[in-house]
This record gives sequence, structure tokens and C-alpha cells, in this order.
Amino acid sequence: MKKITEANAAFYTLLLIIVTFIIRLLVAAYTGLGIGEAYYFRGALHLDLSYFDQPPLFFWLGGLSIKVLGLTNLGLRFPSVLLFAGTSWLLFLVTKKLFNASAGFWAVLVMNLSAVFTIPIACWFQPDAPLMFFWLISVYFIVEVLSITNEGRTKLSPSRVYLLWFIIGICMGLATLSKYHVIFLFVGSFIFIAANKNQRHWLRHPGPYMAVLISFILAFPVLYWNAENNWVSFVFQGSRAGSSGGLHPDWFLRSVIGQSLWLLPWFWVPLIVQLVRSLKMRNQSQSYSFLFWTAILPLVFFTTVTLWSDLQYHFHWQAPGYLMLFMPLGYSIDQHLNDPRKATRTRRWLIFSACFTIITIGVLTLHEVTGFWQSYGPKWAVSLHDKTEAEKAQEIDPTIQGVDYDDITTRFEKEGWMNNPKIFAGTTRWWLNGKVDWALKGKKDIICFNDDPRNIAFLINPNSVIGEDGIVIDQGSPASVKNDVTPFFDSIKQLPDIIIMRHGRAELHLQVYYCTHFHVPAKPREDLPLYHQLTGRPPFGK
Repeated sequence: MKKITEANAAFYTLLLIIVTFIIRLLVAAYTGLGIGEAYYFRGALHLDLSYFDQPPLFFWLGGLSIKVLGLTNLGLRFPSVLLFAGTSWLLFLVTKKLFNASAGFWAVLVMNLSAVFTIPIACWFQPDAPLMFFWLISVYFIVEVLSITNEGRTKLSPSRVYLLWFIIGICMGLATLSKYHVIFLFVGSFIFIAANKNQRHWLRHPGPYMAVLISFILAFPVLYWNAENNWVSFVFQGSRAGSSGGLHPDWFLRSVIGQSLWLLPWFWVPLIVQLVRSLKMRNQSQSYSFLFWTAILPLVFFTTVTLWSDLQYHFHWQAPGYLMLFMPLGYSIDQHLNDPRKATRTRRWLIFSACFTIITIGVLTLHEVTGFWQSYGPKWAVSLHDKTEAEKAQEIDPTIQGVDYDDITTRFEKEGWMNNPKIFAGTTRWWLNGKVDWALKGKKDIICFNDDPRNIAFLINPNSVIGEDGIVIDQGSPASVKNDVTPFFDSIKQLPDIIIMRHGRAELHLQVYYCTHFHVPAKPREDLPLYHQLTGRPPFGK
């Protein structure tokens, strides 16, 4: 590659975006849906004003995409791949405004090499891709109207100012319809304005408040749906930040380590360095000040709450904050490459990073599709060394979660269940519900027999299958079947397992139960949202 300059940075950025777009299309098309994606799938079939755990925009986009491209992995994921290509270009444009074009190219490159951005956010059917796109397009216009550029302030006509604030309101509204994280961009932008003397006049200008009003108008579907459903989405998301009792430094440490691994440690450390640098430079540079205030809030909030709340492995929730830090990191890389003392070391770091990401994604994708590592890779990497055949049979390779469970469809077709309109499907966990639902491509009503059905409770009306038989699928939790499934049927009979195969190897056993005559249980089960629905109440709340 030639030296990246102000003259060629845009060309090489577009070339990078095109190449990565094509690669992601292949990954999106040929890898199975993960647990989260499969769980969300039913929402793309059942379009609504909003949903239990997420705003509606990515469901709407997924629903539109499968109408055009078909009910396939690529059809469901295409909006994410396309939007991330747009996110990459917007990152270049904003970084160019704040610093320079060369910094824009390096910011885009590093973002595309970081683990959490390059596949999970850029490929998967999740709300993060539209969030990142509309977050950055909002930032682009905020930077323009506030004149936060490397070229200094520019005089805008009053009509232009109002037009920009109007556009910002629309973009922020679409970001709100993507994911609730956008609140941090609202607050961060206002803190930036309040903290900088030459920006404070905007606090007296109607423009910012007009943008907020437009955003709330566009977010009306979310507010209306929640008002009709006991504000369940806000209650659910808010409860995740609630206390689990006492302080847990181990959860906090897990979050910090998890973030570094998701981003890759050799990117995470420089990003944190840029956060500190932005803090120090915030009074000397408008660019650094804006980036600091819009980055710090999601980073601090979602990391700090892990001291008392178990957020488990949601290390991507801080991603909008890191997104903003790629810009000063890109500028830092550009400076280092133009410094003879640092250029060689920086090039080696970039080459190593590119090689690591490309090779790792290639190997993981190939293994996910074929399972080749089980036969040809070092056994210690998949914990299969020094184990008996029986123990190996019980071992579950975590990458199997990214394989579509097509063997479920095969079994349903073989038994005649697929074409029997009087048979529905069921599971004992929300995450298994998604995998089964995607395997059946939404052709069967499906019920989650659990106290945590999440979005599924709002997409399927269990009263519509009263009196029918059910095929309930479980994964290693017979107690759940006995306690939470049995009361709803006249009888239950366990059938031979469904064996999930990958490239000729049995990877996972799912237990199958034929359940006759679905009904309201004789004894009340107030702990189950399903029981609430069957007795004429909403699944959650009063």
C-alpha cells in the first residue's frame, strides 16, 4: 500500500470498505445465527411498534430485508452489513472533520480490525449496527452545526442552522429507535456545550431543543408500546443495572478484561490512552473535548454498574464510547507514522493486528462451519484431551451455538410434525427457543415454558394453541421439563434425542418430549408469564 496522504485517504478508505463489505457478506451468508440473533428472528416476522428488550428499528429492517432477499441468514443480516459499511464511511468523514483525512483512514482500519466491531456488530442481526450508523450520522451533523472542526469555526446562515438541527433530530430519533444507548449521546453533547464557553450560547438557542423534540416524536412508537405493556421494556433494561446485593469487584474485573478481549488488548490499551489524552486536552481542543464527553458516559456507566449488577458477558454495551475513541486513535497513528522514531514500530503493530484479525476470523469461521478443529486442531484448545469417549460425548464446543440446528427441521419433517397444524413447538429456555424457532423458520407457533420468556411472550398468543399437542425441546434440564412443562399437558412422553450434527460429527443432544393436550394447569403458576397469559392477563406486570 502507498503512503496514506490527505489526497488518497478517501480512496483507500472506500477500497477498505468495499473489501470488508464483500467479506462480511460471505460470513453473513455461510455462518449460522447465534443465540441472540435466532432469538430476535421472530420479531422480524412479527412487526410491531416496539419490543420487550429492544426498540423496533432493527426488527423493521430485518423484516424488510427478508421480504426482499428471502428468509435466509444473509437476508436477515444484510441490513447490519450494509449499515456498518456506512458507519465506516461516516467514521472517516467525522475524523476528517475533527483531525484530518489520513487519521480518518486509520480510524476506519482499526475499527474494522477490532474483534467486537468487525463481526458481531458489523454482521450479526442485532440492534448495534443501526445504533452505530445513526449515532455517527448524528455526530457528523452535530460537529457541523457546532463548528467543531480542525479548520476552526464557520459562519452558518440561520436557515442552515435550523436545517442542521432538524436533521440531527431525525438522526437521533432513528438512533433512539435502534437502541436505548443513544441517551449517552444526548447527555454527552449537552455536557460538551455547557462545558465550553464558546458553545454555551447553544443553550439559549431553540435548535438543540427542537432536535430533542423531533427525536421524542420519532421515538413515539417505543413510548406508546411500553405504555400499553406496563413499561416492561424500560423496567427490564433498568433492572439490569439494579443491585444484586453487595459489591462484586470480580464482576467489575470481568467487565474490564472482557472489554479488552472483545476489542483486542492491543487496541483497548491505546483506546484508553486516547480517553486519558482527551480528558487532558479537553480545555485546549474542541475536538478532544467533544470526543471525551461523548465517549466517557457509556464507558463509565456500563463498567461501573458491574460493581453491583451482574451484566454477565455483555462487553459490547460500551461500544459506542469506544467508537468515538477510534477517531483520536486514528490521529495518533497518523502522527506516529510521520515520526521517524515511531513509524517502524507503528507499522509492525498495524501489520500484526491485521494478520491476527484476518487469520483468527478465518480459522473461527471455518471451524464454525466445518468443525475441523475437533479432528485436526490441538485438542487442548477444545478441552478434548485426556478424556474418555463418554466424557467427550458430553463436551459441548461453544461454536456450535453459531451453527443452525437444521437437524430439528429434519426431525419435524420425518415425524410429520411440520405439516400438522395441531402441533406447536416449545422449549424450556428463551435462548433455545430462538434456535428452534430459526430452524423451523417460524412456521410453527412456539412457546417458552420458563419464568424468563422475554420477547417471545409478546409474539405468540398461547391461547391460540389451547387443546393442541406440543413438541417440547430441552437441552439438559429435565427438572425444568418436570416443573414447568408437565403441568400444562395431560401427558408427556420422552422421545429419542435430536442430535445436532456438524460435518458428520455429533455435536449436541437435544431432548424431545411429545406433550398431549395443552391446557391451563390445575394449580396456579403465578411464577410463569405463560400462566398469566392463559388466564387473561399480560405476561409481565399487573
